[in-house]
Amino acid sequence: MSKDAILAQLKNKRILLLGFGKEGKSSYQFINEHYPDADLSIADANPDVDTSIIKNKAHRVITGNDYLDIIAQYDIVIKTPGISLKDYHLLTKKTIISSQTDLFLNAYADQCIGITGTKGKSTTTSLIHHILQSIGQSSLIAGNIGIPLFDIIPKISKKDKIIIELSSHQLEFIRRGPAIAVLLNIFEEHLDHYNSFYDYQSAKFNIAIKQNEDNCFIYPVSDPLINQLISEKQPVSQPKGISLHPHKQALCYVNDPHFVLRLNEKEEILFPITDKIPLKGKHNLQNVCAALLAVVLSQKTINSSALEKAVYSFKSLAHRMEFVATVDQIDFYNDSISTIPQSTIAALEAIENVNTLILGGMDRGIDYTPLIKIFTDSTVENFIFTGKAGERMMQLCKAGENKKCYFSNNYEEIVAIAKKVTRKNHACLLSPAASSYDAFKNFEERGKLFKELVQKT
Repeated sequence: MSKDAILAQLKNKRILLLGFGKEGKSSYQFINEHYPDADLSIADANPDVDTSIIKNKAHRVITGNDYLDIIAQYDIVIKTPGISLKDYHLLTKKTIISSQTDLFLNAYADQCIGITGTKGKSTTTSLIHHILQSIGQSSLIAGNIGIPLFDIIPKISKKDKIIIELSSHQLEFIRRGPAIAVLLNIFEEHLDHYNSFYDYQSAKFNIAIKQNEDNCFIYPVSDPLINQLISEKQPVSQPKGISLHPHKQALCYVNDPHFVLRLNEKEEILFPITDKIPLKGKHNLQNVCAALLAVVLSQKTINSSALEKAVYSFKSLAHRMEFVATVDQIDFYNDSISTIPQSTIAALEAIENVNTLILGGMDRGIDYTPLIKIFTDSTVENFIFTGKAGERMMQLCKAGENKKCYFSNNYEEIVAIAKKVTRKNHACLLSPAASSYDAFKNFEERGKLFKELVQKT
């Protein structure tokens, strides 16, 4: 299969590109290059969307609040991930809702390793790509990690593995799953995009449901929610378990202090886990298990020392429990990617001596009660809250004698408070457990500002 398989799905169709950001522009360039005379329109809510790349006067642009109302006029709608159709009910039976991900997987699924999960997918995607390249397997990386899938098409050869980070939005309308699928976890998030938490789970689980019988599905064997989805939806692909402990259904697991592989009923100790491992915390050990198993399943032979070298040479990604600097004997960590309580809890388990925790941001209505245990039982003494989510968290925080709560919507003031109240030889952690969209473009912008303010003298 090749790009011809993608083009065949678009031939002689009335095409609508829904959303004209980075991915929408990528789709436009691909279609315009191969089908310059296609019946093609663009729809976007933003009336000021940049359409400078559109030179063909026959290509229509529809913007404004009613941009979804024209969907039913088209044969195929190529939707970008950020657009929700949860409240849209005017679809006709002839209209196919598709996406770059859907079209790409239809053509290249056999070469693809796809990774999804509420948390950890960027790290695991990057780690799989890094390990494959380190052991001499040519691979390409794309998807939700910031590289539109169509942009890598000219680089693909038959020998390549294609490593794709997949969000629930990208998985929602796929018709074909990747040859190797990884589902790391499912927590409450993106509830504004779906009608229910179950709809979000179902979108994620498409990564397994849409696989073939000879494909592999990697998942954590002790996750009750994923086990429930497996039991209920019964994917036809081959389940391949991972675990933080020895488990009869796990093919890659942690048996302190080693990573262990079990294939064909034979156990093989891969390599030891030391404090030099670049990915900290239990949740990251599970991500490493997922990455190792995905790599092993994609290769004919394995070399454990090469795998060890690859894992230990990995550079962890920015804004993920990232050490920023030591200022006045205080260690500052940036975990801006944390947008749910579970990832904040994981960061606190991984980073020692956290004395000050910065929490809050945009309130999307998720359940913050898991944080109560942090407020009451953790060794954190100072909590700095921000945003509407911070206001709600603060109500849950019944400060005891040794707990102090602060509130500010100004990050300059937040960092100033942290520098003042954090004990020497302890850590201050930004791990908000909330989205950044109330005050920032994205979590990267929030983390970048935090780092700049920490390093500012």
